[in-house]
Amino acid sequence: MLEGLRTAAAGMKAQQFKLDAVSNDLANANTTGYKRLRVGFSDLLYEQGGRPTISNEAQLGTGSRAVQGGRTFEQGNLQRTEKPTDVALQGPGFMKVKLSDGRDALTRDGNFQIDANRRLVTSSGGFVTPTITIPEGVDESEISIGRDGQVLAKGQAVGRIQLVNVRSPQNLESVGENAFVTTARSGNAVAAPATTVLEQGALEGSNTDMAQAMTDMIEAQRTYQLTSKAIQTADQMMEVANGVKR
Repeated sequence: MLEGLRTAAAGMKAQQFKLDAVSNDLANANTTGYKRLRVGFSDLLYEQGGRPTISNEAQLGTGSRAVQGGRTFEQGNLQRTEKPTDVALQGPGFMKVKLSDGRDALTRDGNFQIDANRRLVTSSGGFVTPTITIPEGVDESEISIGRDGQVLAKGQAVGRIQLVNVRSPQNLESVGENAFVTTARSGNAVAAPATTVLEQGALEGSNTDMAQAMTDMIEAQRTYQLTSKAIQTADQMMEVANGVKR
């Protein structure tokens, strides 16, 4: 029965992890360029049943654990803003940016602005790399961003938003600020495929599926409750066994 308690406790912890992931998805349902988390489960080690079983070959499971499989990089819906410095990615890939702490990163959040130094920056204070500087006297309405990322100010080329991709996006590391950094498992950033383009005056919405997220939340909650009930039942059985011994 002690094994049953440990097994149930492991299952509850796994379901709690899934609930946390679903809660994070729901909280970011309106976050530009957000990609929902992928959570799966795997069983833990098995042990020989021992004396309570008929055969030594009988095995008892020790529960489950949650496995985060990265993120689902499905395309989010495009939302028109008509703001010249807003861009939305269509197709696989990312835009290269430098975070406010100096790290190189990738993002699909194209909510760009012009800072006091006339640089094209992210909403969290990072900036596009290579740096794109808008000349003095150029109004936002005079900025044009092509589908290939080229930025024009009054018809003059001032830089290009770099479109890149990685071998395994699911293995990118999330670092906040709607950004990711590459890892050894994700591979380095390389040029995005030709099918990846930018749409000026639009932003890519979150790909969180509200209906699916609510279904996952209810499923995890019910499983958590049932596992909790198993712990209560095992505890009652142990109480009965202890009473028999007395």
